[in-house]
Amino acid sequence: MPQPFDPSAYGPLIAELLAPERLAPLGPGVPNDAARPKLAALDGDRLLAPHSVRDRDMARACLAGLWLYHDFLDESHTISQEIGSTTGSYWHGIMHRREPDASNAAYWFRRVGQHPVFEELAEDARLLGLRLESSRWDPFAFIDLCEKHRGSGSPEEDLLRRVQRREWERLFDFSYRQAAGQSA
Repeated sequence: MPQPFDPSAYGPLIAELLAPERLAPLGPGVPNDAARPKLAALDGDRLLAPHSVRDRDMARACLAGLWLYHDFLDESHTISQEIGSTTGSYWHGIMHRREPDASNAAYWFRRVGQHPVFEELAEDARLLGLRLESSRWDPFAFIDLCEKHRGSGSPEEDLLRRVQRREWERLFDFSYRQAAGQSA
């Protein structure tokens, strides 16, 4: 199995926002209103404390991810669409995939190209039980699978939700490390 994601590795503020663990739906979900005040009070500097922000766009990517984690798609979208990097496009693509707007998600994933988390994500997905067409992560195939199984209540949907969570974890970790100037 993939190495477990440890929210405490990102400090107490993020650990609190990631507790309890959520398994997001493949669709938009229902915003977690209890988290809204904490999310609204965040900025990149506070989010990364005690680390200094080395990359403001990546700190904003973390914020987009946290809003998405709690099913606030509009707030996540507002942030991610203003980040001109491949990582910003990745968060934007995930948001549209969950919206669901498959063609818009595909547009943003074309802008991502090959992201640094893809290699590890492909391995994680295989370890979780997802059969991949190739050895590489294919975000377009994942969009199609989400479209096919969203709302089905099937074991396949559950598997895709777990892979989606791992994708979120990998991308959040990458964004955080880049924001803090740590090697990814």
